[in-house]
Order: sequence, then structure tokens, then C-alpha cells
Amino acid sequence: MEKIMIVEDDRKIADYLCQYITKYGYKVEVINDFDNVMDAFRKSLPDLVLLDINLPRYDGYYWCRQIRKESICPVIFISARTGEMDQVMALENGGDDFITKPFHPDIVMAKIRSQLRRAYGEYAIKREERVCVQDGLQLFVERQELRFQDRVTTLTKKETDILESLMERYPRIAGREDLLVKLWDDQAYVDENTLNVNIARVRKKLQEIGIADAVETVRGSGYRLKVTWKEGKA
Repeated sequence: MEKIMIVEDDRKIADYLCQYITKYGYKVEVINDFDNVMDAFRKSLPDLVLLDINLPRYDGYYWCRQIRKESICPVIFISARTGEMDQVMALENGGDDFITKPFHPDIVMAKIRSQLRRAYGEYAIKREERVCVQDGLQLFVERQELRFQDRVTTLTKKETDILESLMERYPRIAGREDLLVKLWDDQAYVDENTLNVNIARVRKKLQEIGIADAVETVRGSGYRLKVTWKEGKA
């Protein structure tokens, strides 16, 4: 059953969409905390997002950009804005389609079905899952999952990005500046201690699956994956 996430601050519209979409067999989640949309997105992992533009604190354009950093799931904007530039902005910020208010619910359903077919169904481009492998250690990037032998642990997006960089660059060094840009490219300044904290979390996740001392700090340069384990000898 596909899951649809609705990000709409007009409660009447959100409830109406929820009831209508649910009738067609979809699971629907309506967001109420508009300060933490991405937390809800990561927890829900929806197949499609219906996203209003005018939202409290941050607008829909902002949240669509955040979603695009972590997911390629379809995003359909629903807005009372009818200007051409609003529709251009929606697409430029990562949206897949645009519906103007007031809308007919059948149009919404048709666009939902169309986007789901394009993303996952008969019209979807078939892609192999991205997996990084190093000496038995397997990183499933899209799943944000790390495996070694019979042990599995889940990762955050930033932990996944760090491990992906370390594994792709092995045995070379992943520079601190490169990691900072990859993880926080939307921020002008990030305290380097933030990177240290995330590296520590990666080390902890590796320990959870039986691999200790796997990330080496190269003073003045960055970090390197230290392959001291072998498959079957954790």
C-alpha cells in the first residue's frame, strides 16, 4: 500500500484530501508539526508528498529542497498561488507537478496515480540499488542500512553520506572540507566539531556490527577507512 504524506496547514483541506485519498486504498499521513517536516518525512518514508507553498516558518519550496537531499519520491505542490512564476519556482525547487486551489479531487487523484506510475510502476526507470562494498562490509545507500556478516544497523542520512565517501575513496583519504561540503552544502558556515560528532556516530554504528577502530583520523587532512577486519573474522 503506497503512503501519501500531506503537508498542508489548512486543516479542512488536509482532512478533505486525507479522507478522499484514503477511499482509494492509499495510506495517508497528515503533518501537523510544520517546524519539523523532515523528521516526519524520515519517520514516515512516504511514496509521494502533497505539499503546500504557504506554510508557517518555512515555505514549501524550502521543504521540497530538503526532501530532495534525501529522496527522489514525487512531490506535488498544491497552492492557491496561480502565477506562472510560482509554478516555475515549484519545479525549480524539486517539485514534480503543481495543482492550483480550488481543485477537483479527481484531478488530484489522477496526478497522484500518474506520479506513482512514473516513479515506481510501469513507467518507472529501472535502476539497480546502490551498494558500496568493502571487505564484506555492505552499505545500502538508499536504505540507509549497513551490514556485516549477519549483523545489520540503520543509519541517518549524514552517517550514510560519510560512510559512502569513506568507502568510495578507500584507501584514499576523505578530506574534511569535502565531507563538510557534501553534508552541509546549504549552510555558509558549519562548526567543524559537528563533523567530529557525526564521525563518532559512524564509529559507534560500525562497532554495533562488530567492527572496531574502522575510521582512522589523518591529522590535518581528514579520515580514512581502516580495513583491519576481514569477512568472517569480525
